[in-house]
Amino acid sequence: MSTSVYQQPLYYLIAFSFVNPKTQVDQFERIIEEFSKTKVKRFLDIACGPSLQLREIAKRGYEAVGLDSSSEMLEYLEEKAKEEALIIETVIADLREFRLKKKADFAFIMMGSLNVDSNESLLKHLDSVADSLSKGGLYFIQNQRLDWTKTKRQSWTIRRDGIKVKATFESKFISIVNQQYRERIILEVHDQGVEKTLTQQQDFKFIFPQEFKSLIEMNGRFEFLGWWKGNCDRWYLNKPLEKTRKLDDNMVLLRRK
Repeated sequence: MSTSVYQQPLYYLIAFSFVNPKTQVDQFERIIEEFSKTKVKRFLDIACGPSLQLREIAKRGYEAVGLDSSSEMLEYLEEKAKEEALIIETVIADLREFRLKKKADFAFIMMGSLNVDSNESLLKHLDSVADSLSKGGLYFIQNQRLDWTKTKRQSWTIRRDGIKVKATFESKFISIVNQQYRERIILEVHDQGVEKTLTQQQDFKFIFPQEFKSLIEMNGRFEFLGWWKGNCDRWYLNKPLEKTRKLDDNMVLLRRK
């Protein structure tokens, strides 16, 4: 029986540890200052995984909530929070259907994790976020896929504490007419002489940029504030995507009505 990438949070964390959570949260605070219409005390990380961002957010004195469908990821996040004497609330739920008991003031989803299999799923997701977000609060979406013309394949290797993880990410179209693509993540792990290969493969629906905006309008519960160029750590509010040719790295910002 193969092991899913999302069942091994330590190796997942190592594979994606190239991000700088301090820089990212600095960027959040800058975006909040410019665009939020409510005071931000409570953050929600959707599809959070082991969330270095929430740990940084909690260190700064904010309330921090992590939502994920993987119990292994949430247990690992809770363990790390306990080790660092941080308070992080966790919620196990599908990103398409959830509702927080106490609303957040700023929601975010990172690393292109807003993956849905239909327009209906995206609309359900938007309703769930709206139900869990204060009016005037922001929803930040990092790396919403915009370019359907490319088959993507990336590979990189990170070493930490005697563990080497080679990560490979692949994304290719399997049905142009149905706008379906297949996403595959492979982690090749060398851990103290033990070798493991972890995989995760899922099929999703590509949503074209103008279709995405139309679905937000159809949902009716958010203002579309714009999309801008950015990388994993920095987002450039002076570089709207309408003026750039490269669409791989970007951010989308919505505000709850």
